[in-house]
Amino acid sequence: MRRISVTNNISLDGVMQAPMSPEEDSRGGFTLGGWALGGGADPELGAEMGKGMARTGAMLFGHRTYDHMAAFWPHQTDPNPFTEHLNRTEKIVVSRDPSLEFSWQNSTLLAGEAVDTVAELKATEGGDLSILGSGELVRALASAGLIDEYVLIIHPVLLGSGQRMFEGVQQNLTLLSSMTTATGITLARYAPSGR
Repeated sequence: MRRISVTNNISLDGVMQAPMSPEEDSRGGFTLGGWALGGGADPELGAEMGKGMARTGAMLFGHRTYDHMAAFWPHQTDPNPFTEHLNRTEKIVVSRDPSLEFSWQNSTLLAGEAVDTVAELKATEGGDLSILGSGELVRALASAGLIDEYVLIIHPVLLGSGQRMFEGVQQNLTLLSSMTTATGITLARYAPSGR
């Protein structure tokens, strides 16, 4: 059985909406996009996140996050490990719309209800599955008990508004590891209790 992990930037009050740019996601009138970059570059965090790119497996995306990533990453020309990793990795887009087509290399559609289709995919042989962003998908899979690990990049900022990663999700978690960088960002790995 495949494992599913989630890696996301969140604020100290649990907001995950639009961490990287003001244009990323303004739904609900959210005007604080780009909040994760407020402290500038964090070499310690970059090095730690780079280790995760050595893992094999596929990435799972909700449609909205996939569209945002596909509009940016395939067009990057600067040589960096994130571009290369994202372009070469298999990307599976979970959507109820069976007619979607994709131009970003190595992208396929997993059409249907997320909990059902992802549960079936998880039960197959193959590499582990990683989710970036994709709040609606994360909440649905978490509520169904399908997430095996959360890698949370917790920024020392309170936003007071925006979509929260765990809105409506109830789950006990066990801390697997944590580190705090010199900029005050905490990288914490959690698993649902009992796993």
